[in-house]
Amino acid sequence: MTTHELDSTRATTIDVLTAERAPVLRVEDGDTITVRTLSAAGYTEPLSEPGGDAPTLIESRRGHCLVGPLAVAGARPGQVLAVRFDALVPDTWGYTGSGGVDTIVNRALGLVDDADRGPLLWTIDDQGGTATSQVGIGVRTAPFLGLVGLPPESTGEHSTIPPRTVGGGNIDCRELVAGSTLYVPITVPEAFLHVGDGHAAQGDGEVSGTAVECGMTTTMTVSLVDDPPVAGIHAETPAGRITFGFDADLNVATTTALDAMTRWIQALHGVTKGQALALASVAVSMRVTQVANGTWGVHALLPLDALIAR
Repeated sequence: MTTHELDSTRATTIDVLTAERAPVLRVEDGDTITVRTLSAAGYTEPLSEPGGDAPTLIESRRGHCLVGPLAVAGARPGQVLAVRFDALVPDTWGYTGSGGVDTIVNRALGLVDDADRGPLLWTIDDQGGTATSQVGIGVRTAPFLGLVGLPPESTGEHSTIPPRTVGGGNIDCRELVAGSTLYVPITVPEAFLHVGDGHAAQGDGEVSGTAVECGMTTTMTVSLVDDPPVAGIHAETPAGRITFGFDADLNVATTTALDAMTRWIQALHGVTKGQALALASVAVSMRVTQVANGTWGVHALLPLDALIAR
């Protein structure tokens, strides 16, 4: 097993998901990578004021500023890529946008006009575990990467914005903190992993469209899994086991996540699917992961101690 280090440079960053770009790094099964990513916008210096702008590393800004692709030797479709987050350290500043964009949420809340914007600029204290905004209100930090994904197919350049049932991507799940492992079915040979979109803190839903967006230094270990416990994108986190659903229809996203969780409960406890649904009804929490990306995200969370086997 080898440890690698990567920084965000013009040579290592990209704003689409693709398997047609040469990998910026090749790693082996079980290797550990420490990678510094910039904020989603790719700012190379702090914003001077809330809602301001700054130079960016990628001028096109078609999507999130990511590091990738990272090739994993021997990875092939049919396997699952396990990404274990060993450590996540946010940069010392971040930002949150709010209002001024024509989205479903902003339209419903009457915050579409530019005059309705309410951006925040944050000072992040990683050691203290807090982020404090310019209005004097702070939050506790719980850093994670919003985007961990593979190209959905072997050809083309694919938007980083929507999360996908194939390849994952912009999942924005606040539970993927240090100590978590995200499992993503491999879509293309060598996996071609892309990572970025650091969040120092976020609520379920990411309701303004952004979290505490920040640069992030992530240490992660990648490994190949031949026999995952459940099909589809799923995770094991300090909060519990998680399954996901992504769809433009919130009902479809919800039932996709729930179906995967009932199958996981079946595998864990040897019960029927009907019994698994009953157990889920008393032990599983269904959460709206994000409403920010056009494609709704829902995750089912089963706390590790929720089901007591005798």
